[in-house]
Amino acid sequence: MNNYKNSFAGIVPPVTMNLIIINVLIWLAQVVLLRSGTDLTKTFGLYYVGSEGFRIYQLVTYMFLHDPSSFMHVFSNMFAVFMFGRTLEQAWGQKRFLTYYFVTGIGAALIQMLVVYIRLQAIKSGMDAAALSEVYHHGFDLLQQNMNYTDPVQGGFNILLNTVTIGASGGVFGILLAFGMLFPNAELFIIPFPFPIKAKWFVIGYGVFELFFGVGNFSGDNVAHFAHLGGMLFGIFMILYWRKKDKLHGGFY
Repeated sequence: MNNYKNSFAGIVPPVTMNLIIINVLIWLAQVVLLRSGTDLTKTFGLYYVGSEGFRIYQLVTYMFLHDPSSFMHVFSNMFAVFMFGRTLEQAWGQKRFLTYYFVTGIGAALIQMLVVYIRLQAIKSGMDAAALSEVYHHGFDLLQQNMNYTDPVQGGFNILLNTVTIGASGGVFGILLAFGMLFPNAELFIIPFPFPIKAKWFVIGYGVFELFFGVGNFSGDNVAHFAHLGGMLFGIFMILYWRKKDKLHGGFY
């Protein structure tokens, strides 16, 4: 048994393994508790800073929540952590990898909030003071009851202000970015393409894809594309900072 554990730990290093375990266990808790009427998303998911539902700890806790109705949401994120995170942890070490994961996840949340702020300011110009006051005072409770305003402008403003964000995708996209920067010529086989794609082109393509859909803001798209880009952006900052720091101290990056 001990040999099996040691062998498995060699394939999946401890930080990567624990991140996967924690995310899956919390997702299972979400599923079970939701059946009894307790929705962890409403407490630990990330709300915009101007929402009544916002709490500072959500900048961290939102990363460990996933859609309880979708196994593929948590599976796809954790599969990416497994595929690419273990390589980064082995290259960087446990402390640096864990720091990177949290910085990119929190950075993704901050970028998401910035984008929401910009969009809210744009909508505000078309709303009167009474409509704005109504949303700020009652909009959060309305969405908690799965309701919204019939006026499309007021309803859109309320959704932006009080909708919750969940998922590990910010950290995951940070991991993808790091893998592409550290191992740019590594060849990846991506379904449905029948040929290998170098990691650097995969990361660039994914970034362009997220930017396109984020700017387009397609209706019915419930994905926080700018949060994904935020994870990548903060990932670039961290990697460049570490490279400069390691170079100054004579270390090896």
